[in-house]
Amino acid sequence: MMHLRALISALILALTLLAPSLSVASDTTGLSRVELRPGWRMADGTHMAALHIVLEPGWKTYWRAPGDVGIPPQFDWSGSQNIASVSANWPTPVVFFEQGMRSVGYKTEVVIPLHLSAQAAGQDMELSGEMQIGICKDICIPANLRFNATLPPNVTRPDPVIAAAMTNRPYSASEAGVRTVTCSVEPGDDGAMVLHVQIDMPSAGGTEYVVVEAGNPHVWVAEPDSRRDAGVLHASTRLVHVEGRSFALNRSDLRFTVIGDSRAVDILGCAS
Repeated sequence: MMHLRALISALILALTLLAPSLSVASDTTGLSRVELRPGWRMADGTHMAALHIVLEPGWKTYWRAPGDVGIPPQFDWSGSQNIASVSANWPTPVVFFEQGMRSVGYKTEVVIPLHLSAQAAGQDMELSGEMQIGICKDICIPANLRFNATLPPNVTRPDPVIAAAMTNRPYSASEAGVRTVTCSVEPGDDGAMVLHVQIDMPSAGGTEYVVVEAGNPHVWVAEPDSRRDAGVLHASTRLVHVEGRSFALNRSDLRFTVIGDSRAVDILGCAS
């Protein structure tokens, strides 16, 4: 048995030495495979990589705005070098229900493109990060992912898996034919605000779900009630500061995602 373990350890070490400078660590049940795809350097000097998460059968994970029972994903890039910024480009999610409450996320797998800008152009980027996500089946548990990669500037051939994920995104407001977005705010109970929004846009198909993001991580947003009246989609929701404090609501920071059977639409801001 000891000889077999030594052989396996030697094989792992050999494969590590032969592989690119790239690693991902996770030991969480529910995750079948987690892969950091190193991607390519683009013509403008930025770099496109991706995190590829494959779930075990029956498990799911959450979008950036996970809904009432989901766990919001969080990134920490503080260990990186020669990276000025990292932007996660979330693919179009699906809506599912758990214990009668709505959640937003992904089943089976998800590829999350990561758009990175360098502090020094033309040099290696050292991506070192941690991601905390929630994964659920019968219960929900947190998963901690750790990944490291050296991203060289001379790899310029696009990764088709990442490219496909980049196209699987919500339509912009202009692409979806959104005409106007107006909203109003009124005081609610216990220091909450009640937000009403009217989105004049073509149908996204079937039942349309509206996800509202406040643009403030300290403000919790309830699941909206929504209905369509001819060409206008109406939604109302409550917003509460997580510490019970008063807060100001900037309409330009509000983000609305409409998820329908045919498409999803990403809308930034609203007029009064």
